[in-house]
Amino acid sequence: MLEFSSRTSQHCNGVSRRDILRLGAAGGSLLTLPNLLRAREHTGRSGKSVILIHMAGGPSQLDSYDLKPDAPVEYRSTFRPIATSVPGVEISELLPRQAQMMDQLAIIRDLQFHNELPFDHDPHEVFSGYPPKYRRPPLGAIVSRVQPPVARALPPYVSLCQHRASITERLHPEDPLYAGTGHRPFAPISRDLENLQVELPAKRLADRAELLRRLDGIRREIDQRGDMRAMDEFTSRALAMVTSPEVLSALDITREPAEVLARYGPDREYYPLSFPGRKPDMWLTTKFLVARRLVEAGVPVVTMNIGSWDHHGVLSNGPQSGIFPRIQQELPWFDQAFAALVTDLKERGLLNDVLVVAWGEMGRTPKINRQAGRDHWQNSGFALLAGGGLKTGQAIGATDRLAAHPLGNPHTPEHVFATIYRHLGINPSQAIPDFTGRPRHLLDDTEPIRELL
Repeated sequence: MLEFSSRTSQHCNGVSRRDILRLGAAGGSLLTLPNLLRAREHTGRSGKSVILIHMAGGPSQLDSYDLKPDAPVEYRSTFRPIATSVPGVEISELLPRQAQMMDQLAIIRDLQFHNELPFDHDPHEVFSGYPPKYRRPPLGAIVSRVQPPVARALPPYVSLCQHRASITERLHPEDPLYAGTGHRPFAPISRDLENLQVELPAKRLADRAELLRRLDGIRREIDQRGDMRAMDEFTSRALAMVTSPEVLSALDITREPAEVLARYGPDREYYPLSFPGRKPDMWLTTKFLVARRLVEAGVPVVTMNIGSWDHHGVLSNGPQSGIFPRIQQELPWFDQAFAALVTDLKERGLLNDVLVVAWGEMGRTPKINRQAGRDHWQNSGFALLAGGGLKTGQAIGATDRLAAHPLGNPHTPEHVFATIYRHLGINPSQAIPDFTGRPRHLLDDTEPIRELL
């Protein structure tokens, strides 16, 4: 997989639009998207892809997709619900574009997480369906392992994320684990490869000895659980990718018309949290467009994270520090970019082949705290889905009058992943051996969300 990194952020480091442009320019003569699509026809794959969007920090369900306007004042949002294109389904007034296209979307409103670290932002369930203690490989590593390979020049798993240090010091949420080191992350712009891809002249990109010298840094970092064969495969794949005009072309957004770029909206510098002396972060709308280009080129799994939704409230003086001013800033940006992505996929005839899933690692507490924010809450959250040939135009599941607990049997991240695997043509009941040689099913609960099928 490819992994972007840039300025440090609370939940996600991104790559700037300038970095992406420089990366694309490093490829010399680039292939066009039609050529990429022709190459895709020879991969032997089903052509199905998924874009997994992590709304890092845990977005509030009560202020976005599960508003409770009749709840007591200390619970309800300051934002009003609005009607959508689907009768009976209402969402936040901050999501007008998605409201208009609700017939193309589906909301899971009774999602319950199982992470046992309630005070931490551990995104393992977002990427694998399981809390970190279960040590399960992420979706992308599984797909890379069990599906027929994509075209050699295309990575099977692209990540536009960078996970914060407190997570990576324990267990990286996109570590391939027993899926195998040959399916571990691959980075186009990272500590080991940024000079290789961005700074080297094109003629030096063809120098295998120079590339291998640079890739030694990656080889030293490969998990010692892997054997030399896995190391060699990873290095070989990395070499093919960094010299691939297909990959560089997919990342080169300068090839997009101006009206498409405008549809997604600009990258923005902003202050997502209110820590004293905090430097601004980047809201990278560019990621949505890059994700579309990558799945159009034939990449099966693209993951990304966007924003910083950890809105506990006033952590410093100032009127813009509570949860509501922050959400009023970020949610419209998300509305525009997500709606643009879905529209773009539909106009290109890709929406049935590409499943888009957006969610956070938790929800937020129903009751507003003393700092004018909401704290971590794992008992209820949401997932937003589009495409994949699913039955959209519905809100699935319900919560109580405070959006605190699901009514009836809740859906879980495993159910979401069972739905994703079904879309990709992968049987979640199949098993691969873990570190001890014991066969492990991809999922223990293999039931997809039936309302979507």
